[in-house]
Amino acid sequence: MSSLVSRRSLLTGLSLVGVSAISACAQMPRQPISAASSFNPAPLEPTPEKTPIEQAAPEIMVPASPDYTSMYSAVGDGGHALPAIPFTKVDERFLRQMVDDPTGEKPGTIVVNTTDKFLYLVLKDGKAMRYGVGLGRQGYSWKGRAIVQWKRKWPTWTPPSAMIRRDPKLEKWRQGMEPGVSNPLGSRALYIFKDGVDTLYRIHGSPDWKSIGKSASSGCVRMFNQDVMDLYERVPSKTPLLVI
Repeated sequence: MSSLVSRRSLLTGLSLVGVSAISACAQMPRQPISAASSFNPAPLEPTPEKTPIEQAAPEIMVPASPDYTSMYSAVGDGGHALPAIPFTKVDERFLRQMVDDPTGEKPGTIVVNTTDKFLYLVLKDGKAMRYGVGLGRQGYSWKGRAIVQWKRKWPTWTPPSAMIRRDPKLEKWRQGMEPGVSNPLGSRALYIFKDGVDTLYRIHGSPDWKSIGKSASSGCVRMFNQDVMDLYERVPSKTPLLVI
């Protein structure tokens, strides 16, 4: 993969110039993380700290031949009923699968390739779990290294003021949309920070399965809900992230 061949390109400097452009992914009001909304969504939950050995490499948890029927079946979670993904209608490249690691990153690292629309979780023994992703404008506007600071199950979504001005119908969600199957952030969200600062960049689920592997009008890094739930269970807080 040409975009992953050069180590120098992987070390592209982080720039927060595009933060304002990324703000469509900001799913929380501008208030302390611990502040609860009126509908009391599930709290942000940093994963208990693990030792460096525990964090070094997630365990390989899937068979060599993917069972897509099971992977993408309907599932009940947190009081919500997620529909099955019609995976036969999806380009197989974007379905979850074990591959040879093309990134050269250390095990335990998440790598988002914005050119090929893949997210890799680097595993042991030269392998990686590859997931298909969809990218909005915000998903292309930030590149560099950071960490997964927080994770949230069934996150709220709060459209930024600029988005509300463009689409006044979103005014009713100014204080946040309750978690649910129709929420734009889906079943899970990973919050990306750099040097302790929220980049407003998110990896999250999406109710629109057709958007995976494609470009969308807004949003950051979208995944099938079943895939982001799988990723969520594999990575702890402080997981390193590289977006290229």
